[in-house]
Amino acid sequence: METIRIDIINPKAKNLLKDLADLNLIKISKEKKKSDFSILLKKLRTKSKDEISLEEITNEVEQVRKSRYEK
Repeated sequence: METIRIDIINPKAKNLLKDLADLNLIKISKEKKKSDFSILLKKLRTKSKDEISLEEITNEVEQVRKSRYEK
C-alpha cells in the first residue's frame, strides 16, 4: 500500500475520490495535523525545569483578566 497526500482544488475531484472509495479502490483517511501552537507548547515544556502549580496558573490567569477589565 502506498500513501500520498492530495490537495483538492476543485470540489468535483473530491466526489471522484469518494466514488473510488465506494468501489473499494482507495481508502480516504483524515490526516491529523499538529497545530503550530501544540508544537510550540511541546518545545516550551521540554525546556522547562520546574513544574508550574495550579495555584500559579490561576494567579496568572486572574492577573491577565484583571488587566483586561481595567481598560
